[in-house]
Amino acid sequence: MSAKVLIVDDAAFMRMMIKDILEKNGFEVVGEANNGIQAVELYKKFEPDIVTMDITMPDMDGIEAVKAIKQINASAKVIMCSAMGQQTMVMDAIKAGARDFIVKPFQADRVLEAIKKVLG
Repeated sequence: MSAKVLIVDDAAFMRMMIKDILEKNGFEVVGEANNGIQAVELYKKFEPDIVTMDITMPDMDGIEAVKAIKQINASAKVIMCSAMGQQTMVMDAIKAGARDFIVKPFQADRVLEAIKKVLG
């Protein structure tokens, strides 16, 4: 049984990159969101095993979305995706309940390592 993943990023090509990495490695991508509001709605709908969450997005950023998802499910597994130079935001995200983070541009082995670690 493959893990169900929700991908959240406001850049379509970033979602496509991470989706490609995950699907090639047997994960099932159940949904894609381009902002935090969509992410929370899709989380409720699909109840994914894990979420990859961009930090900077319009309407609701990744940190607020993590907080909202954690209110729905306290044991939700979220991995933050950040560009270089967003360390303070990554720390805020970890405090909000994110389990790990990966840095863009995505490297397949690091993405898979983080997901496997968080899924444990």
